[in-house]
Amino acid sequence: MTLLRVATYNIHKGVQGLGPRRRLEIHNLGLAVEQMDADIVCLQEVRSLNRREAQHFPLWPVQPQAQYLAPPGYEAVYRTNAYTRHGEHGNALLSRWPIAMHQHEDISDHRFEQRGLLHCEVLFQQRTVHVVVVHLGLIGASRMRQVAQLQRFIAREIPADAPLLIAGDFNDWGQRVRLLMQSMQLHCWQPSQHLTFPARLPLVQLDYVYARGLQPVAVQVPKGRAWWRMSDHLPLIAEFKLLDSSWPANGLMG
Repeated sequence: MTLLRVATYNIHKGVQGLGPRRRLEIHNLGLAVEQMDADIVCLQEVRSLNRREAQHFPLWPVQPQAQYLAPPGYEAVYRTNAYTRHGEHGNALLSRWPIAMHQHEDISDHRFEQRGLLHCEVLFQQRTVHVVVVHLGLIGASRMRQVAQLQRFIAREIPADAPLLIAGDFNDWGQRVRLLMQSMQLHCWQPSQHLTFPARLPLVQLDYVYARGLQPVAVQVPKGRAWWRMSDHLPLIAEFKLLDSSWPANGLMG
Protein backbone atom coordinates (compact mmCIF):
# COMPACT_ATOMS: atom_id res chain seq x y z
CA MET A 1 0.00 0.00 0.00
CA THR A 2 1.41 3.38 -1.04
CA LEU A 3 0.71 6.15 1.43
CA LEU A 4 0.32 9.87 0.89
CA ARG A 5 2.37 11.66 3.54
CA VAL A 6 1.30 15.24 4.27
CA ALA A 7 2.89 17.81 6.58
CA THR A 8 1.64 21.21 7.71
CA TYR A 9 3.95 23.75 9.33
CA ASN A 10 3.72 27.41 10.32
CA ILE A 11 7.37 28.47 9.91
CA HIS A 12 7.05 31.93 11.53
CA LYS A 13 8.64 33.59 8.48
CA GLY A 14 11.94 31.78 9.00
CA VAL A 15 12.99 33.97 11.95
CA GLN A 16 12.77 33.44 15.71
CA GLY A 17 13.20 35.86 18.59
CA LEU A 18 12.61 39.60 18.90
CA GLY A 19 14.59 42.73 18.17
CA PRO A 20 18.37 42.52 17.88
CA ARG A 21 18.36 39.02 19.42
CA ARG A 22 16.27 37.50 16.64
CA ARG A 23 17.93 34.65 14.78
CA LEU A 24 17.63 33.28 11.28
CA GLU A 25 16.16 29.75 11.20
CA ILE A 26 15.38 29.32 7.50
CA HIS A 27 18.46 27.14 6.91
CA ASN A 28 17.50 24.78 9.73
CA LEU A 29 13.93 24.75 8.42
CA GLY A 30 15.24 23.59 5.06
CA LEU A 31 16.87 20.60 6.75
CA ALA A 32 13.70 19.97 8.76
CA VAL A 33 11.45 19.93 5.68
CA GLU A 34 13.76 17.45 4.00
CA GLN A 35 13.79 15.28 7.13
CA MET A 36 9.98 15.11 7.17
CA ASP A 37 10.10 13.16 3.89
CA ALA A 38 6.52 14.26 3.13
CA ASP A 39 4.93 13.99 -0.30
CA ILE A 40 3.15 17.30 0.28
CA VAL A 41 4.29 20.06 2.65
CA CYS A 42 1.81 22.84 3.45
CA LEU A 43 3.48 25.95 4.85
CA GLN A 44 2.14 29.10 6.45
CA GLU A 45 3.86 32.44 7.22
CA VAL A 46 6.25 32.00 4.30
CA ARG A 47 8.14 35.06 3.09
CA SER A 48 8.55 35.80 -0.56
CA LEU A 49 10.77 38.78 0.28
CA ASN A 50 11.58 41.04 3.19
CA ARG A 51 14.02 43.84 2.56
CA ARG A 52 14.65 44.63 6.25
CA GLU A 53 15.50 41.04 7.19
CA ALA A 54 17.62 40.59 4.05
CA GLN A 55 19.72 43.56 5.20
CA HIS A 56 19.90 42.36 8.81
CA PHE A 57 20.95 38.75 8.13
CA PRO A 58 24.06 38.27 5.92
CA LEU A 59 22.98 34.67 5.16
CA TRP A 60 19.43 35.56 4.10
CA PRO A 61 18.68 33.29 1.10
CA VAL A 62 18.57 34.89 -2.33
CA GLN A 63 15.64 32.64 -3.29
CA PRO A 64 12.12 33.21 -1.96
CA GLN A 65 11.54 30.97 1.06
CA ALA A 66 9.19 28.50 -0.66
CA GLN A 67 11.72 27.75 -3.37
CA TYR A 68 14.57 27.65 -0.85
CA LEU A 69 12.76 25.14 1.36
CA ALA A 70 11.72 22.78 -1.45
CA PRO A 71 13.86 19.61 -1.41
CA PRO A 72 15.43 18.53 -4.73
CA GLY A 73 12.79 17.24 -7.14
CA TYR A 74 9.87 19.03 -5.43
CA GLU A 75 7.63 21.62 -7.02
CA ALA A 76 7.01 24.78 -4.99
CA VAL A 77 3.95 27.03 -5.20
CA TYR A 78 3.64 30.25 -3.20
CA ARG A 79 0.88 32.87 -3.07
CA THR A 80 0.88 36.07 -1.04
CA ASN A 81 -1.61 36.67 1.76
CA ALA A 82 -0.19 39.84 3.30
CA TYR A 83 1.74 42.85 2.03
CA THR A 84 3.81 44.69 4.63
CA ARG A 85 6.08 47.71 4.74
CA HIS A 86 9.18 45.61 4.08
CA GLY A 87 7.85 42.78 1.93
CA GLU A 88 5.18 40.10 1.78
CA HIS A 89 4.29 36.66 3.15
CA GLY A 90 1.70 33.97 2.58
CA ASN A 91 1.07 30.25 2.11
CA ALA A 92 3.12 27.73 0.16
CA LEU A 93 2.84 24.13 -0.97
CA LEU A 94 5.80 21.87 -1.76
CA SER A 95 5.03 18.65 -3.62
CA ARG A 96 6.96 15.55 -4.61
CA TRP A 97 4.12 14.84 -7.06
CA PRO A 98 3.22 17.01 -10.08
CA ILE A 99 1.03 20.05 -9.46
CA ALA A 100 -1.53 20.41 -12.24
CA MET A 101 -3.07 23.71 -11.16
CA HIS A 102 -3.01 26.26 -8.37
CA GLN A 103 -5.01 29.32 -7.37
CA HIS A 104 -5.36 31.75 -4.50
CA GLU A 105 -8.39 33.23 -2.76
CA ASP A 106 -8.39 36.20 -0.40
CA ILE A 107 -10.29 35.37 2.80
CA SER A 108 -9.39 38.52 4.75
CA ASP A 109 -12.22 39.41 7.10
CA HIS A 110 -11.07 42.83 8.32
CA ARG A 111 -8.33 45.31 7.56
CA PHE A 112 -6.08 44.32 10.48
CA GLU A 113 -5.43 40.74 9.26
CA GLN A 114 -4.65 39.79 5.66
CA ARG A 115 -5.47 36.10 5.12
CA GLY A 116 -5.78 33.78 2.14
CA LEU A 117 -6.07 30.19 1.02
CA LEU A 118 -3.92 28.36 -1.54
CA HIS A 119 -5.58 25.64 -3.61
CA CYS A 120 -3.51 23.12 -5.58
CA GLU A 121 -4.40 20.05 -7.64
CA VAL A 122 -1.76 17.39 -6.99
CA LEU A 123 -1.49 14.37 -9.31
CA PHE A 124 -0.96 11.46 -6.93
CA GLN A 125 -0.85 7.98 -8.51
CA GLN A 126 -2.85 9.13 -11.55
CA ARG A 127 -5.56 10.66 -9.37
CA THR A 128 -6.16 14.31 -8.63
CA VAL A 129 -5.98 15.18 -4.94
CA HIS A 130 -7.12 18.70 -4.09
CA VAL A 131 -5.08 20.39 -1.36
CA VAL A 132 -6.03 23.68 0.28
CA VAL A 133 -3.51 25.45 2.54
CA VAL A 134 -5.15 27.78 5.05
CA HIS A 135 -4.13 30.20 7.78
CA LEU A 136 -7.19 31.43 9.65
CA GLY A 137 -7.49 34.64 11.67
CA LEU A 138 -6.91 35.31 15.35
CA ILE A 139 -10.45 36.56 16.10
CA GLY A 140 -13.08 33.88 16.69
CA ALA A 141 -15.91 35.48 14.73
CA SER A 142 -13.55 36.08 11.81
CA ARG A 143 -12.56 32.41 11.77
CA MET A 144 -16.19 31.36 11.52
CA ARG A 145 -16.73 33.65 8.54
CA GLN A 146 -13.50 32.42 6.95
CA VAL A 147 -14.59 28.79 7.31
CA ALA A 148 -17.90 29.73 5.69
CA GLN A 149 -15.96 31.32 2.83
CA LEU A 150 -13.83 28.17 2.60
CA GLN A 151 -17.03 26.12 2.36
CA ARG A 152 -18.27 28.27 -0.53
CA PHE A 153 -14.91 27.96 -2.25
CA ILE A 154 -14.97 24.15 -1.98
CA ALA A 155 -18.52 23.98 -3.34
CA ARG A 156 -17.57 26.23 -6.25
CA GLU A 157 -14.12 24.90 -7.18
CA ILE A 158 -13.77 21.27 -6.05
CA PRO A 159 -15.86 18.30 -7.29
CA ALA A 160 -17.90 16.70 -4.53
CA ASP A 161 -16.39 13.25 -5.15
CA ALA A 162 -12.74 14.41 -5.34
CA PRO A 163 -10.22 13.53 -2.60
CA LEU A 164 -9.60 16.68 -0.59
CA LEU A 165 -7.11 17.80 2.07
CA ILE A 166 -7.39 21.04 4.05
CA ALA A 167 -4.19 21.73 5.98
CA GLY A 168 -2.79 24.60 7.93
CA ASP A 169 -2.88 26.78 11.02
CA PHE A 170 -6.52 27.08 12.11
CA ASN A 171 -5.79 29.27 15.15
CA ASP A 172 -8.72 27.69 17.00
CA TRP A 173 -8.37 26.84 20.70
CA GLY A 174 -11.84 25.29 20.93
CA GLN A 175 -14.13 23.05 18.91
CA ARG A 176 -16.11 25.47 16.73
CA VAL A 177 -13.92 25.22 13.62
CA ARG A 178 -13.70 21.44 13.90
CA LEU A 179 -17.47 21.09 14.13
CA LEU A 180 -17.94 23.29 11.07
CA MET A 181 -15.34 21.27 9.16
CA GLN A 182 -17.05 18.05 10.23
CA SER A 183 -20.36 19.37 8.85
CA MET A 184 -18.56 19.66 5.49
CA GLN A 185 -17.53 15.98 5.71
CA LEU A 186 -13.95 17.00 6.46
CA HIS A 187 -12.44 15.03 9.31
CA CYS A 188 -9.20 14.98 11.26
CA TRP A 189 -7.50 12.18 13.16
CA GLN A 190 -7.88 12.25 16.97
CA PRO A 191 -8.76 15.97 17.23
CA SER A 192 -6.93 18.06 19.85
CA GLN A 193 -4.62 15.16 20.73
CA HIS A 194 -1.55 16.30 18.74
CA LEU A 195 -0.41 19.50 20.43
CA THR A 196 1.50 21.93 18.22
CA PHE A 197 1.51 25.32 19.99
CA PRO A 198 3.47 26.89 21.56
CA ALA A 199 6.34 24.82 20.26
CA ARG A 200 8.46 24.95 23.41
CA LEU A 201 5.67 23.74 25.71
CA PRO A 202 2.71 22.67 23.55
CA LEU A 203 -0.68 23.27 25.18
CA VAL A 204 -3.09 23.19 22.24
CA GLN A 205 -3.44 21.83 18.72
CA LEU A 206 -3.77 24.72 16.28
CA ASP A 207 -2.47 22.85 13.22
CA TYR A 208 -4.56 20.21 11.45
CA VAL A 209 -4.89 18.17 8.29
CA TYR A 210 -8.58 17.62 7.50
CA ALA A 211 -9.51 15.10 4.83
CA ARG A 212 -12.36 13.93 2.64
CA GLY A 213 -12.06 10.77 0.56
CA LEU A 214 -8.82 9.66 2.21
CA GLN A 215 -8.26 7.28 5.12
CA PRO A 216 -5.79 8.38 7.84
CA VAL A 217 -3.17 5.84 8.78
CA ALA A 218 -0.90 7.70 11.20
CA VAL A 219 -0.30 11.16 12.67
CA GLN A 220 2.77 12.50 14.44
CA VAL A 221 4.17 15.76 15.82
CA PRO A 222 7.99 15.94 15.91
CA LYS A 223 9.22 17.28 19.24
CA GLY A 224 12.45 18.31 20.91
CA ARG A 225 14.71 21.32 21.27
CA ALA A 226 15.74 21.38 17.61
CA TRP A 227 12.09 21.73 16.58
CA TRP A 228 10.95 24.37 19.07
CA ARG A 229 13.92 26.58 18.22
CA MET A 230 12.84 26.86 14.57
CA SER A 231 9.28 28.21 14.95
CA ASP A 232 6.60 28.99 17.51
CA HIS A 233 4.61 26.04 16.04
CA LEU A 234 5.53 22.38 15.74
CA PRO A 235 4.84 20.64 12.44
CA LEU A 236 2.12 18.02 12.12
CA ILE A 237 2.65 15.05 9.78
CA ALA A 238 -0.22 12.78 8.67
CA GLU A 239 -0.30 9.73 6.40
CA PHE A 240 -3.30 8.75 4.25
CA LYS A 241 -4.46 6.21 1.75
CA LEU A 242 -7.05 6.96 -0.91
CA LEU A 243 -10.60 5.74 -0.45
CA ASP A 244 -13.11 4.62 -3.05
CA SER A 245 -16.04 5.45 -0.78
CA SER A 246 -16.92 7.78 2.05
CA TRP A 247 -15.16 7.78 5.42
CA PRO A 248 -15.93 4.81 7.68
CA ALA A 249 -17.27 5.56 11.11
CA ASN A 250 -14.94 4.91 14.02
CA GLY A 251 -14.10 6.56 17.29
CA LEU A 252 -10.73 7.98 16.27
CA MET A 253 -11.94 10.56 13.78
CA GLY A 254 -13.70 13.80 14.50
